[in-house]
Amino acid sequence: MKRILIPIFIVISLFSFDSNAQSVRSLINKGVEEYNKNKNDDAEVSFKKALDKDIKSFEAHYNLGNTYFKKGNYDEALKEYQSALSLTKDKKQKSDIFYNIGNTLLKQKKLEDAIKAYVNSLHINPKDNDTKYNLSYALKQKKENKNKQSKKNKDNKNDKNKKNKEKNKNDKDKQNKNKNKQKNNRDKQKQQQNKNQNKQKKQQQQKQKLSKKEAERILAALKKHEKSLQKKLRKKKGKPIKTEKDW
Repeated sequence: MKRILIPIFIVISLFSFDSNAQSVRSLINKGVEEYNKNKNDDAEVSFKKALDKDIKSFEAHYNLGNTYFKKGNYDEALKEYQSALSLTKDKKQKSDIFYNIGNTLLKQKKLEDAIKAYVNSLHINPKDNDTKYNLSYALKQKKENKNKQSKKNKDNKNDKNKKNKEKNKNDKDKQNKNKNKQKNNRDKQKQQQNKNQNKQKKQQQQKQKLSKKEAERILAALKKHEKSLQKKLRKKKGKPIKTEKDW
């Protein structure tokens, strides 16, 4: 990408009998010189001192904005550019300010606002190639970001669908697992129930068997008792009857 240009408002010293104006002018010139030597902190101090003497100095606001931009203080730079914009009616100056505002917003990755600033600059100065270049760059970045976002959204959607499928599969597996578990529990219960029934049936059969044996034993005992009784009776029947003695 072409280097982003920062046009510096070159201050031309003018003769004046106003000592305060001369002091402001001197401070601005000093700040510009320091700026060009990359003494940015010193330049900032000089431009601020100029503003202390004349808060409505377009040159001081504009160049302080450029200094902040160079230091990476983009929010402060925008404030100074806006102040400078309100203090001039010169088309060239307005065009340069909008250009610098666009550069500042571009640094902050605020592409929509940067594009608007470049467009405002070109409305005033349609032939400025630097502004055209930076506008083209910003539009390209916007398109690339849109494509990236679209791809990201698509990937997120695919990931979401994949996760939903996995979740549905897991849920289905869980349901099947629960069904199998329930079936196994039912089978176990049925097996236990059959086992209990078989046990009860066996106990009942054993009980019936014991009852049958007991009945046979009792019957055998009765038969034995009956035989013994009959035997006793037969013995009594064969014994001679004792009579009383005749007197």
